[in-house]
Amino acid sequence: MINHIFTAETRRRRENERLDGLATGYKSAGKRNFPISTSRFLLFFLLLGVSAVNLFAQEMPPAPGTPRSVSIPAVKEQKLANGLTVAVVERPGVPLVTIQLLIKAGASAEDNAKAGLADMTASMLTKGTKTRTATQIAEQIEFLGGSINSGAGWNNSFAAVTVTSDKVDQAMAILADVILNPAFDQKELDLLKSQNLDGLKFNLKQPSFLANYVASRYSFGEHPAGGTPASIESITRADVSKFHTANYSPDASVLIFTGDITSAAASAAAEKLFGAWKKNPRVGSAAGMGRPMAERDAVKRLLVIDLPKAGQAAVNYLKPIAAIGRGNRSYFPASVLNSVLGGGYSSRLNLEIRIKRGLSYGAGSTFGWRGAKSNFSTRTQTKNESAAEVAELVLVELRKLLAANVPTDELVPRKSVLTGGFGRNLETTAGLATAVGDLYAFGLPTSELNTYTSNVNTVTATQIKDFANENLLGGDIIIVGDYAIFKDDLAKRFPNMKIDVIKADDLDLSKDNLRK
Repeated sequence: MINHIFTAETRRRRENERLDGLATGYKSAGKRNFPISTSRFLLFFLLLGVSAVNLFAQEMPPAPGTPRSVSIPAVKEQKLANGLTVAVVERPGVPLVTIQLLIKAGASAEDNAKAGLADMTASMLTKGTKTRTATQIAEQIEFLGGSINSGAGWNNSFAAVTVTSDKVDQAMAILADVILNPAFDQKELDLLKSQNLDGLKFNLKQPSFLANYVASRYSFGEHPAGGTPASIESITRADVSKFHTANYSPDASVLIFTGDITSAAASAAAEKLFGAWKKNPRVGSAAGMGRPMAERDAVKRLLVIDLPKAGQAAVNYLKPIAAIGRGNRSYFPASVLNSVLGGGYSSRLNLEIRIKRGLSYGAGSTFGWRGAKSNFSTRTQTKNESAAEVAELVLVELRKLLAANVPTDELVPRKSVLTGGFGRNLETTAGLATAVGDLYAFGLPTSELNTYTSNVNTVTATQIKDFANENLLGGDIIIVGDYAIFKDDLAKRFPNMKIDVIKADDLDLSKDNLRK
């Protein structure tokens, strides 16, 4: 083996040669083919009065343009005799169609002891039917040049296919088969459980995931929609079959078509393949309400999940908001507030924590909407040494929203982020189907697709401030990380707070005190 040892002088000489090469290239572009030295190359620009900073400076981005309204064709709706709602958004021009079957039951319909059952049931739909194996489903969809997926969230479950418009009949047959005739094969279920448990075992060592996992029970009074190790292990084939029978019913479902298909063709296909689907005797469930709204203290509780040797710490602020669900009139002020606070790279949290201070790769916030309430949270990840500082910075930004109106020159672009993202999501048939499905899941009028932009743009700074004052205080701080590193700083910055500490290995979400 030959060892190459470069001295400082060698590196300096090669760097000069590299720069001279750049200079030679520059001169060649001017029809001059002789090399010049690095010093002469730089002197050339200095003589022109161009500094190195100005040479490579970026122009300021332009101001946001005038918001555009989104114009979506009206949703054409029809009900089959069995109660199945068929919703069609005709969008000719691009020969693509997305077909989504939305079931109005998700994780909120499962027992805490069987957390993850809704998602596992939905995931099993594409793992084999009475006439097709999982492999055959995948191969047949691939042959059509399409895609198929299924899953469940807190509010609903779904299965969807996207294909070119000339392949709709074949794709619909597969979709109907997975919805109506799932086999729930034991080997496939065992494999899915094993994969979920492996994924959960890994994720429970990740601070960010663990913080959200604990928050679901501790702050929001819910269970993790993806399940716990114990709940996943306990799920049987009988559980999956029972959940499917109890919740997958035509009168609690919406079949959504978006893309290059007519309402008449969609309704005919729905009648042909889903017309014989029989209603269940009982369908429907109430979403979990969580614990009552916290008191007006800036922070109600401070919980630390001690994860020794964690490379970083997750810092989350969490607040359940009672009686303000997706259909509430406060949805739009809350959405604009979230855009200002933590809805993107230029939001206040990211600006303060990442851009100004370099304490994280990103910080943001979100609302988890339910039918009758919402779950507000902020999230960021930082080095353990700065965990307490970041928790304090989050509270500072929250208090700013309570203290003063958002200035117009900030509010306008943050609204544009919302409306621009909304319009962009509707550009694809799959995105449009998801948006329509969300409205049906919450029982909202589909006309909101075309009023969303105006609803956002009419939100005032006063509405945002009022919403913040009424709803954002009194939440929980959850920090997951190596407690020994930030213990003293946390006590110093929050001297009047009781700090509850739980070892990560001792966690058990099935217990009221979260401990094994």
